[in-house]
Amino acid sequence: MNARKMYSVAPSAARLTDSLRDIGYDFPTAVADIVDNSVAAGASRVEIDIVFDGSDSWVMIADDGQGMSANGLLEALRYGSRRDYARGDLGRYGLGLKTASLSQCRSLTVVSRRRAASARTVARTVDLDLIAEVDDWVVIEPESDEQVTRARAAVADTGGTVVLWRRLDRVLPERKPEGGWARRRLEALAAKTADHLGTVFHRFLEGDVGSGLVITVNGEKVKPWNPFAPNEPARQVLPPLRFEVTVGEATGAVTLKRYVLPARDQFSSPAEFERLSGQLNWNRQQGLYIYRAHRLVQWGGWNGMRGIDEHTKLARASLDFDTDLDVLFNINVAKIRVTMPPQLRQLLERPVHELCLRADDVYRNSSRGGSEAAGSPSPLPVAVTAGEASTGTPSMSVVGLALRAAAMRAGEYAALQRIGETLRSDAPDIAAALGFRD
Repeated sequence: MNARKMYSVAPSAARLTDSLRDIGYDFPTAVADIVDNSVAAGASRVEIDIVFDGSDSWVMIADDGQGMSANGLLEALRYGSRRDYARGDLGRYGLGLKTASLSQCRSLTVVSRRRAASARTVARTVDLDLIAEVDDWVVIEPESDEQVTRARAAVADTGGTVVLWRRLDRVLPERKPEGGWARRRLEALAAKTADHLGTVFHRFLEGDVGSGLVITVNGEKVKPWNPFAPNEPARQVLPPLRFEVTVGEATGAVTLKRYVLPARDQFSSPAEFERLSGQLNWNRQQGLYIYRAHRLVQWGGWNGMRGIDEHTKLARASLDFDTDLDVLFNINVAKIRVTMPPQLRQLLERPVHELCLRADDVYRNSSRGGSEAAGSPSPLPVAVTAGEASTGTPSMSVVGLALRAAAMRAGEYAALQRIGETLRSDAPDIAAALGFRD
């Protein structure tokens, strides 16, 4: 093999750091990416302070995780850090700490201390103005000031890591950063961030994953928002499904769990119905909730399998995969978007349509004010199989639902639709009872 001369072409640090600021974060998703690092470091508590002080406003994210050594901190501040990610780690590209932080500010300071008694506190700063001046990937020791002193005190006894954002040029208005509008914006961002964290980390906050996680924003504990209304007695849970998918030499499992939330008049209270409508409200909250290593990364909509429909707004489904399938889902750097693999989409289409049939039935029964809307949900799941029917005589609407599900499984749904058209013409009462509507 002939030796070839190689040339090192280092990128312009000033240009590249500026470009990486526009990678796709908004304020809540940027904070969430920092919390990912805290979770990966074994933190049980993450405290977020969003403090308005005019042009000197700042954000501090402190955790009680395992902390970093001086060398570990320098590596963490490298773009594309060289660390290896184990299965289940919430990190992915080695970019999150830097790109998330600098998408919102021009000065990033990290203060960290390992839990060992002999460990020392280390602090380093990435300053975009300095990088632009010297056009090099440089990290400096920060000067001691009020916020840095506070960060050092936060990790002095228990260890952990503090991330400090200052010069919030992407958060505060360029003009009048000290004005009332700027203050109200930070207050609104704090509330929005708490809602976002309560959604994406709800399994961790509920204690379903790990040993329990507490997140606070400006001293207020973040409440988990579980999109599947686990405490509602009228909620319907369909049989879970598991799929094995393969990409290259990697093989992994994807789990689908399907839920039909109660109609408004079946909810435990009007307030709870409104709370479960979510940040996007009922119609846009329907669809797939995609979890990577138990962390919610995307939700709302059906990923191209069907459209948003008022009649299916009660349908929600969780789709879980682990980090060994990252390449298959093509997760982006900000961890807010995935690409549905074509092979998986084909496997999901039928169970998704079954879920939507059941949700449509619940919605229509409720809107008609029928007896089923006021009573308990039907015990018969959409995917009817031998031995699953209850011992009692099912209602006509349940029979019709079971027929539609069976026809879909058999690949004869078009034929069933033609039968429905004939019934509507020859026996409209029976067609209506079975749920064959125009």
